Amino acid sequence: MAFPRREKEVSDFVAARKIDEEISFVRNEHEVNGTIFKILENSVIVEISSKDAELIGAASNLTVVSHKNYSIV
Repeated sequence: MAFPRREKEVSDFVAARKIDEEISFVRNEHEVNGTIFKILENSVIVEISSKDAELIGAASNLTVVSHKNYSIV
């Protein structure tokens, strides 16, 4: 038995996001700029520079950022 998936209303802010859009966020007290790689329901996957990845302790140059925690550059 499968339950039907509920369609969740998307905010105007999230609906306006585009792939390759530049964003800014703060992680480990460092401001980081990056570009949106993929848009998810509650967050975005962001591509950042290798230098920034090392600075914030990320394992790669891709990191997940909640929609609540970034701004558009």
